[in-house]
Amino acid sequence: MLVAEILKDKGQAVFTLSPDVALIEACGELDRKRVGALIVCAGDNVVGVLSERDVVRAVSQDGVAALERPVSYYMTTEVVFAQPTETVATLMGRMTDRRIRHLPVLSGARLAGVVSIGDVVKCQIAEATQEAESLRTYIAAG
Repeated sequence: MLVAEILKDKGQAVFTLSPDVALIEACGELDRKRVGALIVCAGDNVVGVLSERDVVRAVSQDGVAALERPVSYYMTTEVVFAQPTETVATLMGRMTDRRIRHLPVLSGARLAGVVSIGDVVKCQIAEATQEAESLRTYIAAG
């Protein structure tokens, strides 16, 4: 399965915020949207990702004062992207190797969606279930 198919199923909604937003506001947005990461954009350019892990690290390092600082202070700036034409297996490898749970998807220069590790696992389970059912049908017909 390709990334484009995952986005087709889950939708292309991307939750973004500006790098100058206070971390406390970003935490509220993570909670309201019920997501584990937000894509940080300056205009049309992706400049970072703010994940729950980044928030925990911020509070661990700087305490409650971190909540008043801008997202840019704590966001992950080395953004790893996915392309719509990549396979789920490729994403699984990249996410595992780099220990990341969210990949923004770029179609050309446009932000086309976000794929999470949950999306990838769900896809892998669906493919395994479909394969098992196909084998059952083949054996039953044989």
